[in-house]
Parts: sequence; structure tokens; C-alpha cells
Amino acid sequence: MDWTRIKDRAYQYALLMRLDRPIGTFLLLWPTCWALWIAGEGSPDSWVTLVFVLGVVLMRSAGCVINDYADRDIDPHVRRTAQRPIASGAVSPREALRLFVVLCGLAFALVLTLNWLTIGLSVVGVLLAAVYPFTKRHTYLPQVFLGLAFGWAVPMAFAAQTGSVPPVAWLLLMATVLWATAYDTLYAMVDREDDLKIGVRSTAILFGDADRVIVGLIQALLLVTLWVVGQRAQLGIYYQLGLLLAAGLVVYQQYLIRGREPQACMRAFLNNNWFGLAVFAGIVLDYWMRN
Repeated sequence: MDWTRIKDRAYQYALLMRLDRPIGTFLLLWPTCWALWIAGEGSPDSWVTLVFVLGVVLMRSAGCVINDYADRDIDPHVRRTAQRPIASGAVSPREALRLFVVLCGLAFALVLTLNWLTIGLSVVGVLLAAVYPFTKRHTYLPQVFLGLAFGWAVPMAFAAQTGSVPPVAWLLLMATVLWATAYDTLYAMVDREDDLKIGVRSTAILFGDADRVIVGLIQALLLVTLWVVGQRAQLGIYYQLGLLLAAGLVVYQQYLIRGREPQACMRAFLNNNWFGLAVFAGIVLDYWMRN
């Protein structure tokens, strides 16, 4: 057995799944945790929580794989992505497809331990994850599709925890779509010049010089939607304090992108990890203080 080759393949697959860059996992995990804790009223089922945490890691990894497969002819022409495994030739497209199927299969095996409503919703989730990477060729709104793909864990979490998908779950899904649209626009602002040259579409290109204003409006609507979620879920002052902290982070992100410099836009994008944590901390603390 050629252990050197096995080690190399494992390393390249880990890079392809972005295991070295966990920010995407966190951005998918936070709304999932928001949903689990609200659905479980502060005490989500342990097994359901474990399934969703593992599922987040697997599906984010699968999303990265299929994204790089879809972008295999684009990534070599973008400075930031030229050395990714498929773009550099370290992993073949056929290998990537096999890895995508394996990761989705493992995630689906976990979902099979849950109820039928969650299983049914998971099929939609896989389709969203598979379709999203191709949307940048046909629409200027791939960031919205990313929000749907990332946010679909929200109704799934409610279904797994409660056996139903109440109105507050759809509100939280809406908030997640708004959040992803905002932060992924910041991410797209980093590559805007390269994307314009090669014909890739994004909200950053669609918004043009109005990008900062429109992102700010989306973030404001996001905060309002999260406030309404708190009202519907009967969350109190600690949740509102979490939202206040999140609002402060939004202001900081707007400050970072004031000059539209790529590195500053990337910092603003990465800052969204703290936004997600602030909202989650508010939810957890609010339920914890009731007991």
C-alpha cells in the first residue's frame, strides 16, 4: 500500500473541502444553532444537535467540492483561487465528483436517523447545494442562492426538533438569506475586478457603486427580521443585547469597506463569524437566564 500517495490524496481532499479555512463552516453553523436552540427552547435534543453539527461540516465540505468543480474553468484565472486543488490539477474533476457524492451520502446517512419530515427537507437541501455553484453563470444573484443553501438547515432543524416547521422558522430562514447575501457580497467585492474580466456574475457587480448602501440596507433589514424572530420566539433582553452587539459589528463592517479595498472587504466578510456568535450568545443566554 502506497501510504505516501494516500497521505497526499487526503491532504488534497482536505484542501478541496476547505478544512483549512473553517469560516464557511461557522457561517453555516451559526444559523443552524440559532434554529436548534429556538426550536428546543434552549435545550435542543443532544442527538439532533450532534447530527446537525456533523451535517454542517459534511455539507459545507460538499458545497466547497461542487463549487470548485463548477468553477474548474474559472478558478485558474482568478488570483485568489488559482492554486485550489482542481484549478491547479492536483485533484481531477472526476475525483471531485466522487468525493461530493461520498460527503452527501454520509450527511444523508445521518439525516436518516431523524424523522421523515427532516429527511424530505434534506433532499431539497442537497439540490440547493448542488445548484448554487452554477448560478453565477446565469444570474447576478448567486449570493441569494447561497443564502437559501446555507439557510435550509433552519427549517430542517425545526422539523427535527419539533416535527413541524412553524412560521418563526421561515422568518429565521429569511434572516439567514439576508445575512448570507450581505456577507457574500462583501466576499464578492474582493474578486470583483477578476470576475468582471472573466464574466462571472455576482451581487457585487450588480450593485456597482451602490454596493455599500445596498449591503447596509440588507444588513438593516436582517437586524429587523432577527428582532421580529425574537418577538415571535418570546426572547427577551439578553437576546436584544446580542442583537445590539451584532448591530455594532455591522457598523464596523461598513467602516471596513468604506474604501472598497479587497483586503478590508475580506476582513469585513470574516467579521461575520462574530456577528453569528453574538446572535447565538444572545439566544443561549436568554434561555439560560430563565432557568
